[in-house]
Amino acid sequence: MQPTATSDAPTGLATAHGAFNIVAGLWPLVSLRSFEWVFGPKQDRWLEYTVAGLLCVNGAAQIAAARAGEPVAARRIGQGTALTLLAIDLVYVPRGRIRWTYLIDAAMEAGWLLAWRRTR
Repeated sequence: MQPTATSDAPTGLATAHGAFNIVAGLWPLVSLRSFEWVFGPKQDRWLEYTVAGLLCVNGAAQIAAARAGEPVAARRIGQGTALTLLAIDLVYVPRGRIRWTYLIDAAMEAGWLLAWRRTR
């Protein structure tokens, strides 16, 4: 049976979103200086590294689920990750706890959620 564009869409989206999450997680691990230049210095490096590691793991899990033919799992991981990051961005930027540049991330996370919503 030949896959259709509709059945390939969640796999492609999960792979793209997973790769995005891996890159986002690797950034502070590879270049903490540039990450903090954009998003501001952090007091708790252990927390920064924990979030980075979890983003990498979530991204890898999304890609693995997509490759294993489990689009529902890939969707749940992607939506859960994007929704969590979006909520943090929207709550803590207005409170002044994190820099306004996190609103760029909020826009990206909202974009991923919209893409998942459009994919069946």
